[in-house]
Amino acid sequence: MKTLFFLALLAIISSQLAIGQSVKRPNILYILADDMGFSDIGCYGGEVNTPNLDKLAAGGIKLRSFYNNARCCPTRASLLTGQYPHTVGMGLMVTMPNAAIQPGSYQGFLDARYPTIAERLKETGYSTYMLGKWHVGERPEHWPLKRGFEHYFGLISGASSYYEIIPAEKGKRFIVLDDKEFTPPADGFYMTDAFTDYAVQYLNQQKQEQADKPFFMYLAYTAPHFPLHAYESDIAKYEKLYAQGWDVTRTKRYQKMQQLGLIDKRYQLTPRPANVPAWNSATDKAQWIRKMAVYAAMIDRMDQNIGRLIKTLKANGQYDNTLIVFMSDNGSSNENMESRKLNDPTKKIGERGSYVTYDTPWANVSVTPFRKYKRFLHEGGMITPCIMQWPRNIRPAAGYVDGIGHVMDLLPTSLELAGLSANDLPGKSLSYLWTPKKTEPRTYCWEHEGNKAIRKADWKLVKDTEDADWELYNIKTDPCETNDLARNQPQRVASMRTEFDTWAQRVGVRERPAGKSE
Repeated sequence: MKTLFFLALLAIISSQLAIGQSVKRPNILYILADDMGFSDIGCYGGEVNTPNLDKLAAGGIKLRSFYNNARCCPTRASLLTGQYPHTVGMGLMVTMPNAAIQPGSYQGFLDARYPTIAERLKETGYSTYMLGKWHVGERPEHWPLKRGFEHYFGLISGASSYYEIIPAEKGKRFIVLDDKEFTPPADGFYMTDAFTDYAVQYLNQQKQEQADKPFFMYLAYTAPHFPLHAYESDIAKYEKLYAQGWDVTRTKRYQKMQQLGLIDKRYQLTPRPANVPAWNSATDKAQWIRKMAVYAAMIDRMDQNIGRLIKTLKANGQYDNTLIVFMSDNGSSNENMESRKLNDPTKKIGERGSYVTYDTPWANVSVTPFRKYKRFLHEGGMITPCIMQWPRNIRPAAGYVDGIGHVMDLLPTSLELAGLSANDLPGKSLSYLWTPKKTEPRTYCWEHEGNKAIRKADWKLVKDTEDADWELYNIKTDPCETNDLARNQPQRVASMRTEFDTWAQRVGVRERPAGKSE
């Protein structure tokens, strides 16, 4: 028995040394923004003040091509399980607790047969914590503590007020502390701050009580998902700025992205959509300005809170050996929620009681230079900023990295760093981004609400339900999908469609009606 234990330990150490890390396993912190577009933060071209994310980016790796699943629930399912969302029952959205369970690829909660990242890492001695939006299982038997997390504070459901559980939504929305429903205080509660308060508490407790163990923390902010809610002190920074309107803001972002070296001449700025008026002809400009100012303030506040986390890690001596990954769950949201009738028109946008979205004109700014939005499978809906920093092992990259990754690659990355095998997963470890090892060209597939896509090396075949037919793009030479090559390369289209169909059958894709928005 001792011999077997020694050999197992030797294998773990050898695996760790093989990827260039110290024997001490790293802490892992995944930070997920919600409905944030590709160009919103400073280091990806935005004018929003994000100094903490910018510093993380400067000290690590910034990816040009990192993909999510274009929607909240499917992305979170892949992050947690390392599987395609259909495989684990999240091909669409969550189902409500009182709905009849229909097992399969669209059941609306994580399949218990597939372990989560928390379950896998907990078995190896990691402390496991989660904060924020869960959204992969509404029933108590599917909540985080049942899926490997030791502590949890957050929102089980989808979109919610940042100040309260709206009375009209009680019974549909739950804030939970560990496995008990939590009622926010009447005053002084703001969801982004509250998630961070508990994250800091858990980090300090871990340092005091389990300092010999590494930790895994998954922090899923709801910012900047609607409703637009922010502190007036943060909003005030941006109202004058956005008086320039969406046309100028988008052009300035595109120019800044060029100056940063994030994009080059291959990235052709997509035209303003036909359903977005020119700013000069827009009506209700004051309201439009206020909406974008609040949206920016929500990202600003999230960045301030990430700064609090970094400060805590440094104070605890944990910063250097913590892998921090920041990303978004999908592209920007062009949704309008007026039909919910939750907005009090007597309230100022951003205040408690207001409930509005920033809509298509500003969402189009957020996805600069791409096109389309959350739910769709063109680049604007599924490409995310991705920052990876690990001071002990990742050398800062001088510019932006061309390597390709997907949210389902995060679990195999974590398992490799913990010394475990990930051979049973469709994703691959992202450690190739900071080590000399080679990786083969990747193939990824997507389906959501009937929208379909496959990326195979540099080629992408895509068809959203609103499109007349499949479109083919060379993403390496045409990353903004402006030149459809489908008619010129019918054989490639046929081959990639066959490969997509094979994948779709394997994971259980079937035609489904559109899911309600969250």
